[in-house]
Amino acid sequence: MSADLGSGQIAERIVRQVKKDSIRALMRGRYCTARSEIVHLRCIDDHPETDDSFGSQLWYFEGVGVNELDHRHLIYGVMEYSIQFGLLELIDDGVFESEHQRERFRNLYENDYERPSWQQPQHRWLAAGLMTTSALTLVYLLFRYLSV
Repeated sequence: MSADLGSGQIAERIVRQVKKDSIRALMRGRYCTARSEIVHLRCIDDHPETDDSFGSQLWYFEGVGVNELDHRHLIYGVMEYSIQFGLLELIDDGVFESEHQRERFRNLYENDYERPSWQQPQHRWLAAGLMTTSALTLVYLLFRYLSV
C-alpha cells in the first residue's frame, strides 16, 4: 500500500491509525478484509487544529474490494477525521464503487463548514413569522384580559 502524505508533515502514528480505519471501512462496506487490498492512501484535506477550533482531515483510499459473493470491484474510500487536542477521531467513512459517489461525500464534507446565517431568506421568513405570531398572540391575550 502506498501512502501519499503531501508535504510529509503527517506523523507515522496517524498514518497507522488511518490504515487501520480504512480496513474497518472495508468491513463496514461488506468487503472481505483478507482478500481485499487498499492500494493507495492519501490525505486530501488538512485543516490544522488551532487554539480557537478543532482541526479536520479528509483521507482518500483506492483499492480492490472482494465482496461476499467473491466479486472483485474497484473501490474508492473516504474517511473524515476531527482533530481534537492532537488526537484523530473518526467522524465518518464510506467505501464507494465510483469516484463520483465519493465526490458527493466530499461535497457534503466541504459544505459542513458553512454556518447558517440571517442572509438566507428562509431564516428571515421564519423569524418574521415567529415575531408576527407572537405579536398577534400577545395582542389577543391583552384584549381578552382587558375585556374581562
